[in-house]
Amino acid sequence: METAIKAINLTKRYGNFTAVDHINFEVYYGEVFAFLGPNGAGKTTTIKMLTTVTRPTEGTAIVGGYDVIKQPAKVREIIGVTPQEYTSDEDLTGWENLMLVAALYGIPKKEAKERAAELLDLVELSYAADRKVETYSGGMRRRLEIAMGLINRPIILFLDEPTLGLDAQTRAAIWDYVYRLRKQYGTTIFMTTHYLEEADRYAERIAIIDHGKILAIGTPKELKEKVGGDVITIEVSGDVNLARKVIEGIEGVTGVSVDGNTITFKVRNGNTAAPIILEALNKLSIRATSITIKEPTMDEVFLEFTGRRLRDEEGSSEDFMRFMRTIARARR
Repeated sequence: METAIKAINLTKRYGNFTAVDHINFEVYYGEVFAFLGPNGAGKTTTIKMLTTVTRPTEGTAIVGGYDVIKQPAKVREIIGVTPQEYTSDEDLTGWENLMLVAALYGIPKKEAKERAAELLDLVELSYAADRKVETYSGGMRRRLEIAMGLINRPIILFLDEPTLGLDAQTRAAIWDYVYRLRKQYGTTIFMTTHYLEEADRYAERIAIIDHGKILAIGTPKELKEKVGGDVITIEVSGDVNLARKVIEGIEGVTGVSVDGNTITFKVRNGNTAAPIILEALNKLSIRATSITIKEPTMDEVFLEFTGRRLRDEEGSSEDFMRFMRTIARARR
């Protein structure tokens, strides 16, 4: 697969603080690639370096074939960016905002009108094109921001927390538009999120980042397999200690724990292991009264690689204030 983005020892320091610490990764053309991590992990700083907003302290990155340090203007020509905070002018209409961004890119007026109409139709905002943005809901504004990021027909679109502050239904709708634009334009998507379910459902590959370091990269399935495969929970009727010994003796079983008559453990493939385990227990007259098999969740994946749960993390005061500003605008 051809590489759309390649980070090479990409590093950013602010004084004595290292926001991004010698990270290396690749993003392939046409894929949705996610940076998953808590607030303050280095996600936004990475996007700022990849989009030439801030210069790396060390290392570099190649975006669309161009070096972000040596060829920043070329990089900016081929990318689109939807930042966390709303950038549209509230005193202008949706149409006027798109035309303004098109003018900044130097797109001829006739072509800009065609693109603006096409994008408003894509994000289902044609009916609100002549309304001031101050009248838009949070979901409408986010859809407009995505359209603004696409006005220059980018080959790579950066989405920094694209659904921050939106309700679950609107978040799902935003992702519907993202997938629609990828299908229609073949756009490569680089997105950041701290929503575990978003990364799991929508990204083809995920990089887990924490304290400026990438801890793991892979497809959701690959990352879950690194945790230890499927989790099996069996409730038994009979000698639970004997049942535990039997289960521990089966090849591939790890992390066995007992709670009353319930035994929980991990195996590489639950559907393959379950019949073997049930047969072994049955031979010793130990009956399984219930059994469940489930994949590890992304929460368990994050816990495995970072030692803590993402939902328990708190962002910095700056992250919190940015979040509150986004919420306030979304409610207007």
